[in-house]
Amino acid sequence: MVAISLFITAFEMFKNRIIEKPEIFFSDGFDHDQYKSEVLSRSKSPLYSSLLWFKEMGAIDDTDIKTFDAIRKHRNEVTHELHSFISDAKKNLDVEKFQELIALFWEIEKWWLINFEMVINPDMVPENIDPEKVILGPIWSLQLMLDIALGNEPKEGYYYNEFTKKHT
Repeated sequence: MVAISLFITAFEMFKNRIIEKPEIFFSDGFDHDQYKSEVLSRSKSPLYSSLLWFKEMGAIDDTDIKTFDAIRKHRNEVTHELHSFISDAKKNLDVEKFQELIALFWEIEKWWLINFEMVINPDMVPENIDPEKVILGPIWSLQLMLDIALGNEPKEGYYYNEFTKKHT
């Protein structure tokens, strides 16, 4: 049940961030009509409109959109048939879909960092750090949730101990 809750939460985080990024891009110096024509005109769904915008920008490709379609389908199944996932031992969360969601999220977040954030603020990432290898906050949080939900935490209390060590 915990893993299912985290998967649904991760999906909603992904959805919100993907819709929000083009809105942010077009909110600075552009009018809302341009956002509508450049992004929202691509689909009836703001999420798919944003995904198609990211595709046109080169952040993702058709394979990524097909992967997202499979993730969304599983999310809908889990959400709308939750009772069967709880009561039927043969129905389980597809952890691979969770991992694919995190990977797609990371791909878009990384592209956004390199092609938007770092263009605005080149000093955002120190020179000796490869921006391709930076793990951004939302991705780190999701990976943390997935590790804990699946029992993959490196050792008892690892994340908590590391967090408190750095913040005390």
